[in-house]
Amino acid sequence: MVGSPGDSSESGSIVSNSHSLRNGGLHDDDGCPRQVSPIRIGGSRNTSPIGCVGSRNTSPSRQKVVKTKPRGLDEETVATFGKVVHPDVQMEDNIWAMLPEDLLNEILLRVPPFMIFRLRSVCKRWNSILQDSCFLKFHSQVPSHGPCLLTFWKNLQTPQCSVFSLPLKAWYRIPFTFLPQWAFWLVGSSGGLVCFSGLDGLTFKTLVCNPLTQTWRTLPGMHYNQQRQLIMVVDRIDRSFKVIATGDIFGDRSLPTEVYDSKLDRWSLHQIMPAVNLCSSKMAYCDSRLYLETLSPLGLMMYRLDPGYWEHIPARFPRSLLDGYLVAGTQKRLFLVGRIGLYSTLQSMRIWELDHAKITWVEISRMPPKYFRALLRLSAERFECVGQDNLICFTSWNQGKGLLYDVDKKVWSWIAGCALQSYNSQVCFYEPRFDASIY
Repeated sequence: MVGSPGDSSESGSIVSNSHSLRNGGLHDDDGCPRQVSPIRIGGSRNTSPIGCVGSRNTSPSRQKVVKTKPRGLDEETVATFGKVVHPDVQMEDNIWAMLPEDLLNEILLRVPPFMIFRLRSVCKRWNSILQDSCFLKFHSQVPSHGPCLLTFWKNLQTPQCSVFSLPLKAWYRIPFTFLPQWAFWLVGSSGGLVCFSGLDGLTFKTLVCNPLTQTWRTLPGMHYNQQRQLIMVVDRIDRSFKVIATGDIFGDRSLPTEVYDSKLDRWSLHQIMPAVNLCSSKMAYCDSRLYLETLSPLGLMMYRLDPGYWEHIPARFPRSLLDGYLVAGTQKRLFLVGRIGLYSTLQSMRIWELDHAKITWVEISRMPPKYFRALLRLSAERFECVGQDNLICFTSWNQGKGLLYDVDKKVWSWIAGCALQSYNSQVCFYEPRFDASIY
């Protein structure tokens, strides 16, 4: 089954969220600010994606300095991006209507992806260009927008999704009503695609989608169609993706590892994972290897994707580790994040990196006490941890807060906004790309 933008009446727009305004702020019932449309000045409609609204009178004696913000950004980004600019002369509609297509592509390539998505509603021509193969080819050659955080939850069985852009420091709402009702668990994201799984009745299903193009499709059924731990990886050079279903125990039999290849459009059977006692359902994938934590035997289980076999790594965990998450970094870097201590007053959050040569965990950082106390006020509070490109994100279920740590810069910073306040929200890193194909 394939979804398209026509499947949802909301697929042509994104609602931008922002910080609460202290004075005169407008808010919805859920506590998030409502977007306020700017007042247009002038009699003609301005369809320029980069033009600023202002007066036609450009006389130096009467010209006023106007403090504004780039079109498409919300109030949250004014402090970062707002600059004193002079109003431009409005361009006529027929000028933009006659703009050559290659020049329009060059302009749109320089617009952040979330703003391009909003421009689809300007006119039919722009909507068709954003789905044109030529534009997608151009877009695949531009640098990445940068890391984003995608949060997904269901409100009264209605899928909700917000994306926090780290470069723009702003929240954007993406309509996810195109998803089927059974898509409940967020598996993860890679290369612009997002993977979901769920139970359709008694049948376990998996789908992949591109949130920007609003396209999705259900993957074929596995050989052993039982609920499994999944992870998705995208190969941008090969323009393909794979979904790995780890081995599991169902009833009195062990299920083999299965791998879906988009080029073959089918699942293939691989080695059965050796009998182990997993201590966490969280997995990390880096350098073509999949890692899981195990208690018996103690250490890690590593799955090599290319040869398709498992092996044990006897890397002992740090003493007094209460809970741990494996987080993938760049290249071969693998991190372990967890709490240390037996009592609430003695607990701390620490980060280790695996020394592949010595097969030991080396501590590289500790969360400052003020951040730890604000993130987890109680010793039994549950937290989640995800990572990408040496960035680690901590989220607290009860506090509704998000904390970001940059391993390279050694900087801690809060993630502001209201999208993490849902107790059942699921979070992953996300790279927005129009050229990510679901096939």
